[in-house]
Amino acid sequence: MGDDKRLADVVALAQGMASARTPRESWRAAALGACRALDGSFAALSVWERELGRLRVLVNVGERAAGELEFPEDEAYPVHQFAEITEFLHEQWAAGGEPNAWVETVEGTAAGRPGYCHQRVAALRRRGRGCCVVAPVVLHGRAWGELYVARPVGAAVFDRADADFATVLAAVAAAGLTQTELLEEARRLAFTDSLTGLANRRCVDMRLDEAIERYREEGVVVSLVVCDVNGLKRVNDTFGHAVGDRLLERFGSVLSLCGAMLPGALVARLGGDEFCLLAVGPPADEVVKVADELCRRAAELELGDGVACGVASTEEPIGPVRSARRLFRLADAAQYRAKAERSARPVVAGREGPDDPVVRLADTPADEAGPERRRFRGRG
Repeated sequence: MGDDKRLADVVALAQGMASARTPRESWRAAALGACRALDGSFAALSVWERELGRLRVLVNVGERAAGELEFPEDEAYPVHQFAEITEFLHEQWAAGGEPNAWVETVEGTAAGRPGYCHQRVAALRRRGRGCCVVAPVVLHGRAWGELYVARPVGAAVFDRADADFATVLAAVAAAGLTQTELLEEARRLAFTDSLTGLANRRCVDMRLDEAIERYREEGVVVSLVVCDVNGLKRVNDTFGHAVGDRLLERFGSVLSLCGAMLPGALVARLGGDEFCLLAVGPPADEVVKVADELCRRAAELELGDGVACGVASTEEPIGPVRSARRLFRLADAAQYRAKAERSARPVVAGREGPDDPVVRLADTPADEAGPERRRFRGRG
C-alpha cells in the first residue's frame, strides 16, 4: 500500500473525528476510518473499564455478524480473557517500548506480539473472519482500550506493515478521543450549574425552545415548574453563605429525586435560589403531582422554609403558547403567587377558570401591572 494513500487515510480519519459532535460520532469515525485505511471488512472500538475489569465494546462498524449491534449497550468481555491488554502492555512499557499493534488469525498469531490469544481466535472463527489486527489505544499515558480491524476468511492476512500502520491509526484515534473528551467537558461546564451539578439556565433555554417547537409541530405536552427556595437570605445572614450553599445543594438533590419520577425530565438551577423542572410528554396532572411531592419534601429540609412552586403546562387552559418565553412567564407568575400566598402546594397557571389571575398577571404588560408585578424571566 503506497505511502501517499496511507497518509490520505490518516488525514481522513483525523478529519472524521474532528467533525464529530458527540462521543458516539467520534467512536464511529475512529472505527470506520481504521477499517477503510486497513482494507478491513469489520472494525470495533473498545474501552478498558478498569474498575469493572472488562473490555467494553463502544461501536461495531462494517460487516457485522449476527448479534453485533452498531452501538451495543452490554457487549463486554472480562479482561482476563484478553490478558495482553494488561500484562503485555505493562511489560512492554516497563521495558521502555511502545504499545505496538499485533495480528491474530484463525490459526494463531501472525505478526507482532503478544502471541496466540485463544479468545480472539475463537471469536474470529465464530464470526467467519480470517484475521484481525489489534492496536492499543493510549490516552494520557495509559491503556484506554483497543482498535480492532478484521478481514474475512480468504482475504489477505494482515502483515507487519499493517500492524505498524494500525499503531499509527490508533495514535491518531487517541488524539481525536482526547479532543472529544475536552469538548464534552467544555459542554458539560457550559450547561451545568457548578454548585448543584444540575443543568443551568442556558441548558433550560435550549431544551425549552426545542420542546415548544415539538409542541407546535406535534402537540406534545410541555410543562414547566419554577420554584424559589424560601428563607435562603435568612440562612445566609444567620449561618453564613457556606450553609446557604448547603441548603441549595440539598434542595437540588430533592429536585433531582422528584424529577426522576417523570421520564426524561430536566431539572435545573436558574440562579440564586431559583430552580425549575422541565417535562416534555407527561400529562399536566402527573407534573403537578410531582411538584406537590417536591413541596412536601422541601418543607422537611432542616434548613430554609420550604419552597414556592408554580406550574405552567400547555395542557392547561392558558391560551396559545407560541414561545418558550410565554411558558416561562406563566410558570414564573404562578410561582410568584405561591410565594405571595405562602402556599405549601404548587400554584398551577390556568386552573382558576377563564379569568385566572396568574394568566392575567403573566400577560399584563409590565408598565400596566403596577406594584404586584415583578420582573418576569424571558429573553427579548
